[in-house]
Amino acid sequence: MDSTALHNLWFGFGVALQGSNLLWSLFGVLVGNLIGVLPGMGALSAISILMPLTYAMHPVPAILMLAGIFYGSQYGGAIGAILLNLPSHPPHAVTCLDGYPMTRAGKGGTALGITMICSFFAASVGIIVMIFASPLLTAVAFKFGPAELFSIMLLGLLAGSTMSRGSPLKGVAMTLFGMLCGIVGTDPNSGTFRFTMGIPELSDGLELVAIAMGLFGVADFLLNVNRMRVVTANAKLRLRDMRPSLAELKTAFWPMVRGTGVGTLFGAMPGTGPTITTFIAYALERKISRTPDKFGTGMIAGVAAPEASAHSKTQVDFVPTMSLGIPGDAVMALILGALLVQGITPGPQLISDHPDIFWGLIASFWIGNILLMVLNIPLIGVWVKLLRVPYRYMFPSAMFFIVVGVFSTQNSLFQVWEVLAFGVIGALLSWLRFSVAPILLGFVLGPMVEENFRRALLLSRGDMRVFVEHPISAAFVAASAFLLLAVMYSSWRNRQGAAKMNAFPESQRKQSERTASCNSESGDI
Repeated sequence: MDSTALHNLWFGFGVALQGSNLLWSLFGVLVGNLIGVLPGMGALSAISILMPLTYAMHPVPAILMLAGIFYGSQYGGAIGAILLNLPSHPPHAVTCLDGYPMTRAGKGGTALGITMICSFFAASVGIIVMIFASPLLTAVAFKFGPAELFSIMLLGLLAGSTMSRGSPLKGVAMTLFGMLCGIVGTDPNSGTFRFTMGIPELSDGLELVAIAMGLFGVADFLLNVNRMRVVTANAKLRLRDMRPSLAELKTAFWPMVRGTGVGTLFGAMPGTGPTITTFIAYALERKISRTPDKFGTGMIAGVAAPEASAHSKTQVDFVPTMSLGIPGDAVMALILGALLVQGITPGPQLISDHPDIFWGLIASFWIGNILLMVLNIPLIGVWVKLLRVPYRYMFPSAMFFIVVGVFSTQNSLFQVWEVLAFGVIGALLSWLRFSVAPILLGFVLGPMVEENFRRALLLSRGDMRVFVEHPISAAFVAASAFLLLAVMYSSWRNRQGAAKMNAFPESQRKQSERTASCNSESGDI
């Protein structure tokens, strides 16, 4: 198997290194990197715009270009999330939680360097998994039905409640609010309108890009509207300051490994996008950390783990898309559509019927990631220099790109009003010390949870035991119950610790009074 896989990989490099294929792959990663950096833009917008270009192209360069835009935007999206608190792609919303505080503390260059290293490592692991484990991952993917997918989503939603700093109840409340936003629109089964309030534009639901930009970008602008400069604008940022130290690399190593493992695991599961992967990777690091309360203040693990999981997931995500025809998110659905337009039907026979597309794509992943490393090493200085731009110039410009990016998704001004509305909501919630990240998770997973829950009950004729009768589903339900108990136990311990701390000053006061009384009696004697 290993020799066959290496032989196929060698064939793939021969395809990917052909002149026209290499140029289109380079064009894709350049466009993806640029689109990822621009606030308000993302891979979804870029692929949608360039999709007509592929109609007249050969299938191989067309898919290589679209794939390059996809993983190139992952690199660029982290830059906007870290430097400007603007997640142009929803999975990078988690990176904002600790990446932007690092920027405010003058560690923006370090955060970018760690992101680049973790991204390349995770992408390489994901590519290796695709090479040697594609048949195994395909077999595992076939075992996931509606009950298993619902159990995975349930675990993701419960993990999302741990995203918030402070009370887990606030995190649960924000997750439920996100789920409520996710079911706005048309019911997929009955076709009736839900929570549209008589507004025709809401019949298709709320726009994901608008919610992400509003909660993280516009909300930050509103909270910092009186700031005239960026906090680190006067800092002297040199190239060596952008390289992580040995201690910082050691701190990031195990979170990077664990994040890569999470992304690889979820990459084989059809129907799960990269957003849930980054949230679970972040929640895992926060659970096993000795200082979970410091997450959200600029922890390196809070940047390394989600970025590694996103990039490994991005690579492995092509396995269910190409071999089963089941996309993990909207971007993969577009790439799936591009294959169908070219007359290529994704499925188990794709590897044998079109080896040039499958193995050429895998080889192009490695070539594209190396190109991104080479491009971003000198460009990190350019991105960090954004911090020197005065606040009154930089953020109005970012607002302009947000408006353009959101408007371009559906060419509707209503989406711009959505951004403004969620910006106000996000600013208000942040001012009240609610974490807004679980809202995005609930919005993404809410419709998927509902769809798989109803489908599982339909297939089982309403028997709820279907969620515990299947081994995989039962394992995820048990993990969800364990996580819920762990959160409740942690909350109980925190309350007990707070009660002891409140009682300590009283006992200390009584002890000091007794000591003072004894000293007084000794003086009298």
